[in-house]
Amino acid sequence: MKKRYIVCLGALSALLVIGSIWWFLFAPSYLQFAPKGEYISQSTSPNGDYIVKIYRSSGGATTPFAIRGEVTDTNKVFNRRKNIYWNYPQEKANVKWINNKIVSISGHILNVTKDTFDANDVDN
Repeated sequence: MKKRYIVCLGALSALLVIGSIWWFLFAPSYLQFAPKGEYISQSTSPNGDYIVKIYRSSGGATTPFAIRGEVTDTNKVFNRRKNIYWNYPQEKANVKWINNKIVSISGHILNVTKDTFDANDVDN
């Protein structure tokens, strides 16, 4: 019985470690690991439910700037933030709300509740 317990605990631990490594390296949305960057501006949706903040990130002296967009849902208890936009290379961003949930960031139309744009995912 004790041997079975140890084997089950070892297998569960191994699965937990493998799952954590997979999530960290291969998670479907790796926008969560985008560099924070320098705050540039913010724009609030027409009804005030969402705020999109724009940050400019620099990779150093030899690389151009990138733009990161982060949405905050003001109706949630904890004002949850989520990265919805990452474009490289880009130095400035133009944010325009189309309606209460649809925003245009530099010409990319996004539904802030479900869409993301990542320049790394776009086919060349």
